Amino acid sequence: MPTRNPTRSIRIGRIRIGGGEPIAVQSMCSTHTSDVDQTVWQCEELRKAGAGVVRVAVDNQKDVDGLAELRKQTTANLAVDIQENYPLIEKVAPHVDKIRYNPGHIHHLQKNRAVGDKVAWIAKIAADHGLAIRVGVNCGSVAPEFLEKCPTQADAIVDSALFHCDLLDRAGFSDYCVSLKDSDPAKVVDVNRRFAERRPDVPLHLGVTEAGLPPDGVVKTRIAFEQLITRGIGDTIRVSLTLPNEAKAAEVVAGHQILDDIEHGRFRSVPDFGKGLNIISCPSCSRVENEAFINLAQQVKVITEYAKAHKITIAVMGCRVNGPGETDDADLGLWCGPSTVNLKKRAAVVGTFGYDVVLDRLKAELDSLIARA
Repeated sequence: MPTRNPTRSIRIGRIRIGGGEPIAVQSMCSTHTSDVDQTVWQCEELRKAGAGVVRVAVDNQKDVDGLAELRKQTTANLAVDIQENYPLIEKVAPHVDKIRYNPGHIHHLQKNRAVGDKVAWIAKIAADHGLAIRVGVNCGSVAPEFLEKCPTQADAIVDSALFHCDLLDRAGFSDYCVSLKDSDPAKVVDVNRRFAERRPDVPLHLGVTEAGLPPDGVVKTRIAFEQLITRGIGDTIRVSLTLPNEAKAAEVVAGHQILDDIEHGRFRSVPDFGKGLNIISCPSCSRVENEAFINLAQQVKVITEYAKAHKITIAVMGCRVNGPGETDDADLGLWCGPSTVNLKKRAAVVGTFGYDVVLDRLKAELDSLIARA
């Protein structure tokens, strides 16, 4: 493995990352945390496949109660994903090993409270319980103030991450890592390299968000990982794939395979995803509001095969967290809800359709884009 950046070492449960420790492979449960039996099963499947950290999502009190029981029944190192309900951190802290918060989401609640105060509060809870923190910056939910003042989205991603590192440093908290994610492998490489130059001490979690269905999703991820890890950048990784619940361990297997290939110099010839049809879809997780989303993503890939020579991006998103922002940047987007799908052309909503009819309308819009090209 190439010489690694001199990041500090932090503890996540029974493992350590950074400081020259082996690169850990992570994954995230696609089950609802309130469904304890299914989530325990999936946590153990991911752990047995080689996941050093397993992430779960918590959105409400039922999830909090489920997490407490989950902690008793799994030996996985648990990270909790707090999206728009960051005050729940106080309730989940006794049951996990790491907290992940998104800087673009913590402004949704307690809007009159300064961001620095919120982060200091999170840091104190983490410190009191011996937890690590991940600052997870995502391309589809960058904090508005950074998008407004930065010249490009990439600048906003990097500056947001650096700002939150400074907040944590000022709070006296050092057991944190950072992730800077995008669905474009080239942008993932760019923002992570730029961040690592500014903060070589901070461990980095790597991932291509919404990489999509295999095998393309694995290929997109490989593009980014090969370029970053060979430069010594990266302390943990996740291969984010759109998969049914029973197949989630494939993310972990793919991650270990990529690491093994890099270690042994087995680099693959990969396509340029910027030249033709690009389908992005978010990884199946517990926030997905209808499991039909996975089948829909698979169908989109099949029915759009004829357009593969055209430079068009289609996004298929499965929840309210990724749906609005991620589809704004796509030529065509499907934002999937519990019973209907929002069809978008970039930021404009074309209409809301049933799962059984939206594909016909998507194809019509795709044909229209091709005709005007």
